[in-house]
Amino acid sequence: MSVVAAVTRKILGTGRRGRLGMSLHAGDTDPGRDSAVGQLSAEVESLRVEVSGLRREMDEAQNRLDFTERLLAQARERGLLNAPKER
Repeated sequence: MSVVAAVTRKILGTGRRGRLGMSLHAGDTDPGRDSAVGQLSAEVESLRVEVSGLRREMDEAQNRLDFTERLLAQARERGLLNAPKER
């Protein structure tokens, strides 16, 4: 989230910061600002959920890879794997 806030701050320029780095100016009465902040918050939450799912998938794939490597190492130690044939 800090990366998103930093990028948002950079885009919006300097000034007092509100939620998600949105610039707040005295007398700011833009009714669309709260809507935009809500949309950005929803998008950030959606991205968090997606990243969490990707991390779970990556962990599962890594566990499968580790398991496969252990099986291959055991088979090699027992002499169950044939040596590559030379051409």
